[in-house]
Amino acid sequence: MTALEQLMKLAGNLPLDKLAQYLQLDRLPLDKLAGNAMGKFEEMKNRERMSSVDTAWLRMDTPTNLMMIVGVMMFDGAPDLARIKRTLEARLSRYARFRQRVLQDPSGAYWVHDEHFDIGNHVHAVNLPGTGAAGTQNKEALEQYVAALTTQSLDFNKPLWHMTLVERYQGDGVIGHALIIRIHHCIADGIALIGVMYSLFDEDADAPEEGQEPEGLRRAREKREAKRAEHSERDFLEQVFAPISDATGKALSVSGDFASRYMDMMSNPEKFADYAKIAAAVTAEIAELATMPNDSATRFKGKPTAVKRVAWSAPLPLTDIKAVCKVLGVSVNDILLASVAGAMRTYLAQKGDDTEGLEVRGFVPVNLRPSGAEHKLGNHFGLVALVLPVGIENPFVRLFDVKRRMDDLKSSYQAALSMGILGTVGFLPRTIQKQVLDMFSSKGSAVMTNVPGPQVALHMAGARLAQQMFWVPQSGDIGVGVSILSYNGQVQFGLVTDRKFVDDPQAIVDRFEPEFEKLVLWLLLEGAPPADSSMSMPAGPPAPTGSDDIPSKPAPPKVSRPAPGAKKARPAARKKPARAAPISDTAADTSSASEPAADASPPAPARMKKKGLLARARG
Repeated sequence: MTALEQLMKLAGNLPLDKLAQYLQLDRLPLDKLAGNAMGKFEEMKNRERMSSVDTAWLRMDTPTNLMMIVGVMMFDGAPDLARIKRTLEARLSRYARFRQRVLQDPSGAYWVHDEHFDIGNHVHAVNLPGTGAAGTQNKEALEQYVAALTTQSLDFNKPLWHMTLVERYQGDGVIGHALIIRIHHCIADGIALIGVMYSLFDEDADAPEEGQEPEGLRRAREKREAKRAEHSERDFLEQVFAPISDATGKALSVSGDFASRYMDMMSNPEKFADYAKIAAAVTAEIAELATMPNDSATRFKGKPTAVKRVAWSAPLPLTDIKAVCKVLGVSVNDILLASVAGAMRTYLAQKGDDTEGLEVRGFVPVNLRPSGAEHKLGNHFGLVALVLPVGIENPFVRLFDVKRRMDDLKSSYQAALSMGILGTVGFLPRTIQKQVLDMFSSKGSAVMTNVPGPQVALHMAGARLAQQMFWVPQSGDIGVGVSILSYNGQVQFGLVTDRKFVDDPQAIVDRFEPEFEKLVLWLLLEGAPPADSSMSMPAGPPAPTGSDDIPSKPAPPKVSRPAPGAKKARPAARKKPARAAPISDTAADTSSASEPAADASPPAPARMKKKGLLARARG
C-alpha cells in the first residue's frame, strides 16, 4: 500500500462530524475572511512601486531630521478656508501622489490609493495667541511656529502632506493670513513641488476654483488613460515581477547602448578621444567624491537635535541685483551665494570664531529633469558640492571666487553621479543606506537651494500672495539649510538651523542684505570694482543726510593709497552700460564672461549707472 493510500484510509476513519462540532467550524466568519483576502489582493494588485530614489528619501527620516519640504506663504488679505479646501480638492486631484498613502513591506515601498481620503484631514486653521497689534501674529511668532512644525512628523496612514492656515498675521509689511505647507520629500523634489504649488494660484483673484489644467499634465493624463484602456486588466504577476523585468530591461538597454557606441566608434575612430575624455572625467569625479575630505569643523554642523530654528529676510528688489550683475559680469546666483558666504563669515566672527582662510562646503541641488518632464513628480535631481570662501573678507574677491567655483561645477558630473548613488542605496537595506548617506553628509555643512519663481503677482482663494519662503531638509550632521526664492520682482533668503548649532538664525539672515549693499555702495561711489583687492570695503550703506529729495553725497570709504608718483589704476574701458535687462525667473547668462583670478578684479568693467539704484539705496 502506497503512502497516499494509507493517508486516505486514515482520513476515512476520522470522525469528521465530531471534529467539526468540536472545532465549531460553522462559526468561523469565512465570508469576512474571504472579503479581507480579496481586499488585500486588490490592494496589492493596484499598488504602484516607489522608485529607488524616492524610497531612499522615504527611509531617510530620523527623529532629529524629518525629510519634509516646508514652506510658508504670506497673503495680503484673508483667504477663505472653505474656498482654499475647494481649490485644493479640485486642483491637487490632478496629482495622484496627493491622494495616495505609502505602504511598506519587506519587498519595498509602494504608492496605494487612499480610499478614505478627506481634504479636511490635510488642511487646518489655527489662531495663535496674539503677539502683535490688534491680535495679529508678528514675524517672530510665525517663525517659531514654523520651526515647531518642521519637527512634527506627518501621518503615514494618510497621504504625506499637510497645510496649516495661520490667521491674522502681520510682518514685513504684510497684513493677512499665512499658509504653512509640509510635504514629504518622497513625493517630489523642490523643483517639482514649486510647480505643484503654483498650479494652485492664478493671476486673476476671481479665477474659478477648479482652475485650468496645465498642458503638460493634460498630455500625461491622456496618455495614462489611453494606456489603461488598452490594458484594462493588469496581470498581478506582472507587477510582482516588475522589478526583475525592469532590471533585465535596463541591462539589455545598457548593453545595447554599449553595442551601439562600439559600432559608432568603429565607424568613426575620431570619436574614441571624446568617449575617452568623458570616461576619464567621470572616473575623476568618482575618485573626488570618494576621497573628498570632511568639511571644516564649524558651528554649522554636528550631531543634531530635534529642535529647529527658522528665519527669513525682508524682500530685496531683483532689479538691483540684476543691475550689479550687468556691471560685474556675474550671475544672480553668484551674487546671492557670495552674500551667503559673507553673512556666514560675519556671524562666525561675531561669535569669536576664527575665519582666517575658512571654507565651508555646501550641497547645491541641480535639476536633472529632461525638457518637457517638468510636471512629473518624484525626485529627479543631483547634488554638487560648492565650497564657499567664507574666509575671504573682501566682497569683490569673494564674489569672483564664487563665480569661478560655480563655473567649474557647470561641467561637472557630480549631480548625475550623486543621483545614481541615491538610486542605488534605495535598493539596499536601511542600515547600509544610513552608513552611505552619513558618510556623504559629513562632507558638507549646508544645503543651499535657489529656486526662481514667477515674476507676476499671484492669487489664491481671492487673496494676493505677498511673500513666500521654503526650506529643504538636512540629513546626517548637516546643520544649516539655505533657501533663496525669487517672486514678483523680489528675492528673499531663508534659513533653517539646529538650535544646538545656531540658536539665532536671524542674526545670519540680517547680514545678507548688508553684504550685497557693500558691492552696491562701492559701485555707486566709484563706478567699478577696486583695482587693488587689498582695499578696505565700506561696512554698509551710509546714513541718509540732507534733504529727502536731494541727498548729499556720502563720504568716500577709506582706502589704501598708491605710492607717490605711481599712476592711479583705471579701468581698461569705460563704455556706457546698457540698460538692465527685464526681470526674468532665471539668472543672467554669464558663461561667456572672462574669468578673473580669485585675487584680482575683473577686466574692463562697465561703469555703474547710479540713477535709480542710488535713490533706492539711500531711501
